[in-house]
Formats: sequence, structure tokens, C-alpha cells
Amino acid sequence: MTEVAILGGGCFWCTESVFQSVRGVLDVTPGYSGGHIDNPSYEQVCSKTTGHIEVVRVAFDNQVIDFQTILQVFFATHDPTTLDRQGGDVGPQYASAIFCQSPSQTEIARQTIAEVQAQLGEPVVTKVLEAEHFWPAEDYHHNYYVQHPGQGYCQVVISPKLGKFRKQFSQLLVG
Repeated sequence: MTEVAILGGGCFWCTESVFQSVRGVLDVTPGYSGGHIDNPSYEQVCSKTTGHIEVVRVAFDNQVIDFQTILQVFFATHDPTTLDRQGGDVGPQYASAIFCQSPSQTEIARQTIAEVQAQLGEPVVTKVLEAEHFWPAEDYHHNYYVQHPGQGYCQVVISPKLGKFRKQFSQLLVG
């Protein structure tokens, strides 16, 4: 059975590359959610005036991987304690956010945040939001890391994040 998670964990290139490696994930699409204009462009979102957050839409087989495990990967692969920033990426479009698609997802998200906060010993600022329209990003953002592994940002930010993820979650990797 297919379920969808909409997650904002900073730059969608990073989040997309992590979830593309997870067994049970059927599709990962970068995009935007939470703003007040229809079909925003990357440039509009980067202007910090649209209210959108860079997100990924993760479609997954919930008989292979459940929503709580998706969230465990999400929290382990970004910093949920920094408001509107991930490393050098700063602005409201980089907020840590979960756009819950059901009451069950909301409950699981709140429970997982409490667990993560207890483990970290510091406040988690991840926003738990109701589902909003998902706008796919422009085509050139899709599969960005796969298409540009030698690009500077990919080498400095994404590659180390993927290495850490692969070590910590080896049991979840696609064969």
C-alpha cells in the first residue's frame, strides 16, 4: 500500500538523495509546500517572500517501510534543532517541517519529535503542519545529486551526509 510523506529538511537535493537510497521508497520528488502563491519558481521561493518550504514528496510502500522509520531517517539526516537553516543554507525555505497527510501521521510525527528531543537533549524546532499543496520543483532539480555528483555542493554537503546515512541505516538500503 502506497503512502506519502512530505518532508522539509533543508535543501531538497540532500533530502532527495537520502530517500532515493531507502528500500520501500517508490518515488522521491523535490518541490515546494506551505506557501501562498501557486506554482512557485525556485527563484521566487529563494526570495523568502512566498512562504514555501523546500520539501520532498516521498511515496513509499508502507508494508516495506513505515512512516515512523521514514521519520527516523529524516531526523538522522538533517539538523532539526536549527530554525530555518541547515548548515550554510539559511532562510525560511530551509525550515525543518513535516506536512502531515493524515491524523495518524500527525500523531506519529509528534511522538517521534518527542523521542528525538529526548535523545538530543535540546529543543527540536521541526514544524508539524497540515497537508498543503505540493508543487513539484523544476525538472533540473530532480535527481540532482545523481546527475551532478562532482558539483561542489554535492561533494561538500551531500556526499558526506550520504556516507553517514549509509553507515547508520545500512539495513534500510536498496539492495
